[in-house]
Amino acid sequence: MADLLNVKNLQVKVEEKEILHGVDLTVNRGETHVLMGPNGAGKSTLGNALMGNPQYQIVGGQILFNGQDITTEPTDQRAKLGMFLSFQNPLEVPGITLGNFIRSALQQRTGKHIRLWDFKKEMKRAMEVLDMDPSYADRDLNVGFSGGEKKKAEILQLLMLKPSLAILDETDSGLDVDAVRTVSKGVEEYQKSMDGALIIITHSTRILESLKVDKTHVLVSGQMKAEGDASMVDRINENGFVDFLNK
Repeated sequence: MADLLNVKNLQVKVEEKEILHGVDLTVNRGETHVLMGPNGAGKSTLGNALMGNPQYQIVGGQILFNGQDITTEPTDQRAKLGMFLSFQNPLEVPGITLGNFIRSALQQRTGKHIRLWDFKKEMKRAMEVLDMDPSYADRDLNVGFSGGEKKKAEILQLLMLKPSLAILDETDSGLDVDAVRTVSKGVEEYQKSMDGALIIITHSTRILESLKVDKTHVLVSGQMKAEGDASMVDRINENGFVDFLNK
């Protein structure tokens, strides 16, 4: 199975402070990877650096995506190539509806005009998976949405855009049990629908309960300390990160 993402010795600074100190990560097509670690370990920094957030300065290493060096590519180019990042705290964007935002992003992603009728049909199906009221498509993006509704809107974007690699950063943060279950259902639908890969950054393991996990990674103080299969999640649930802190 060919590598989709290959991160080599990645070093990242934020405001002149180095946060990541030589991170390596390989993700193959169709795989689901879980990234865990204590607060301040650099998990969100890694997600943002992979997506090209300009606030995160790559000072060493390389990011290859589909065999292409994207280390210096801007965020919009990475999105067009098939990368997607969900946020812990999605932004509100007045003046553009959720539906128009997704349709515009989809047209940018594919480079093709999307017929409105076909788009609405596909979006209706995706919203049904997430138990979303269709009226949300006509509301300004995330404006007045609850925390759970914002997370559903992001998973809706995931289902519609069908990226090759989705990075979900604390998607389950602050959600109640029912909302986590619904979001998990959307992520599971993404897993089934295509040969896309997932990197799930999380503190909690609730979102993982219904998902097939291929690999688990533990990030501590900006370094990858361990890698294993899905059973490592159970080990972390039982013992926390104490086993990895002094490695």
